[in-house]
Amino acid sequence: MTWIHPLAPETRESADVLGGKGHGLVVLRRLGLPVPPGFVIGTRACRAFLRDGRFPDGLDAELAAAVRLLAATPADGGVPAVAVRSGAAVSMPGMLDTVLDVGLDADAAGRLHAAVREVLASWHSPRATAYRELNGIPHDLGTAVVVQAMVFGDRDEHSGSGVAFSRDPNTGARAPFGDVLFGRRGEDVVSGRSSPRPLSELAAREPAVAERLVAALRRLERHYRDACHVEFTFEAGVLWFLQVRPGGLTGRAAVRTAVDLADDRLIDRRTALRRISPRHLQAARTPRMDTGDGTDLLTRGRGACPGVASGRIAVTADRAARMAAGGRGPVILVRPTTSPLDMHGLAAAAGVATSLGGPTSHAAVVARAMGKPAVVDAAGLTVDTEADHVRIGGRVVPAGTLITIDGTGGEIALGEPGITTGNAGVHLHRLLAWADEVSGDRSPRPDHERLSAAHARLRQSPPP
Repeated sequence: MTWIHPLAPETRESADVLGGKGHGLVVLRRLGLPVPPGFVIGTRACRAFLRDGRFPDGLDAELAAAVRLLAATPADGGVPAVAVRSGAAVSMPGMLDTVLDVGLDADAAGRLHAAVREVLASWHSPRATAYRELNGIPHDLGTAVVVQAMVFGDRDEHSGSGVAFSRDPNTGARAPFGDVLFGRRGEDVVSGRSSPRPLSELAAREPAVAERLVAALRRLERHYRDACHVEFTFEAGVLWFLQVRPGGLTGRAAVRTAVDLADDRLIDRRTALRRISPRHLQAARTPRMDTGDGTDLLTRGRGACPGVASGRIAVTADRAARMAAGGRGPVILVRPTTSPLDMHGLAAAAGVATSLGGPTSHAAVVARAMGKPAVVDAAGLTVDTEADHVRIGGRVVPAGTLITIDGTGGEIALGEPGITTGNAGVHLHRLLAWADEVSGDRSPRPDHERLSAAHARLRQSPPP
């Protein structure tokens, strides 16, 4: 049995074997896009390791051979270090471990073995187990492990890292969207520890990198026939891709994207309907906070997941979980930033607000996956966990205070302002008209019933 698979165009294993990250990297290589050299330890090795508590027979020898080959095909003249990353078949953002800067020195085998074991063992970490239970992900899938040559976003003034979507993940607008940090590594972007710059600034600072990135996003969208997002690093003006995934859109954006792709004949109308779930429909009619006279606006950040949520402030994940379980009503988790250790608080909260991070930070990604409103990069917001309050400008707002957040415009207001009903938009009207055509029923019904009737008819004639 082969445990290790190269990140090469000829690799044909599925995402079930390579994991979502590894499979995406192989797709990038097939499309001729720049990927740091590396290899994937498949999910079967993880399942064997978790079952037996040791590497399966043959993995040691394959790992030694793969490292020798990697050292002979460097990204930039030498491989002083590699990154060891998890990559499950189903996305689990930040739930599994990553080990960076694993030096390939005289003790390369020992260091690499320890890093791989750490990543494999993280499959059973409490946060990963809780995330799978929350999202209905089977516990027996296991994760792949991606080992790649490091590329450095903090190399010099022409280096940086970012996350880019082929379309706006909140609205579905046909324009690249994302975050970039200049002179920083990728983990600084996705962790939310820093407030990144809008992707549009990349064109001004590094026009050649931006041009290659936008061209790659267009190519990937045509390949996947869906919106997609990438993690990227540019080192000394050279662009590298570290991950690609399709989807990751809010309900409203998913509806618009499905309709637009059908209009562009990249997919047919039946495929567009299959991609939209009742949850997408519910989120498509996004309400907005009424910010007119009488609204006590505390601050404004960046909207990271559309929707309006009201609840009482909790400044730690533990307190959010206790308050929600104690029957005190909805909770808004307010943090400087979130991490995988905050998953229980994010799950318990009605919405999340952070003082740092951008629309591609951990808090934003998890909120979109859960369909919960999120505001990030809230200016002037300071969280004091010891004093159990937040400070906004010159105001002190104690934990337990009722606030409202608007994940579209990024507003945070005191109390519970009025809410305006969201406009369904022309894309949703067109999609529902297609649903009526498929079901053969044009009688007045709620949106979810119209979609469900179309889905039932589509199940009778599955796609070719």
